[in-house]
Amino acid sequence: MAKIISTLFISLDGVVEPDENWHFPYFDEAMGAAVRDDYDTADTLLLGRVTYDSFVGAWPDREAAGGEDAAFAKTLGDMRKLVASRHPHDLGWRNVELIDGDLVETARALRGDSSVKGVLIPGSVSVVRQLLAAGVIDELRLLLHPVAARHGLKLFDDGEPSYHLRLLRSETFPTGVLRLIYAPTQTPGVVSYDDIKDQAPGREHA
Repeated sequence: MAKIISTLFISLDGVVEPDENWHFPYFDEAMGAAVRDDYDTADTLLLGRVTYDSFVGAWPDREAAGGEDAAFAKTLGDMRKLVASRHPHDLGWRNVELIDGDLVETARALRGDSSVKGVLIPGSVSVVRQLLAAGVIDELRLLLHPVAARHGLKLFDDGEPSYHLRLLRSETFPTGVLRLIYAPTQTPGVVSYDDIKDQAPGREHA
């Protein structure tokens, strides 16, 4: 089964709409290596329209320019790209197609396709929210920046039920960025204060 992995840059207050003023100052070799690691898990990108538009507006030109980031730009161009959009038109890049049908069903089909190595969702918060709600995200990979953005789109919206996550791996970068890799997990059982009061602070002085 192919894993569906979400990868996001995120601030301490949950903003996942990176601003160059709080994102780029923390981008270093360690973060670059983490991003490469995420892309190495997949041969397919699943993108929302806003994220796709930002990609197509930058990476094809960077590949053509042949600069330091041309190799990564080529990698993106060569990958299969599926785009969720309510307003279809010419997407203007190679190996790209619009999702024909329901997003969640498309994700489930990709997950069960033995020919798919893995699916990566970079950014694309609307897509991540829908797939989290449907239980189709296998890993949530967050690069947590040590900054409160104080404005911008946040990862989690208001709603029910809560999302419970299990930490698979963590890493601290020299800049103070935390790389946190989570997997969805089952809701824990009901626990009250009476169940944990023997572990409360100060009990040894009671």
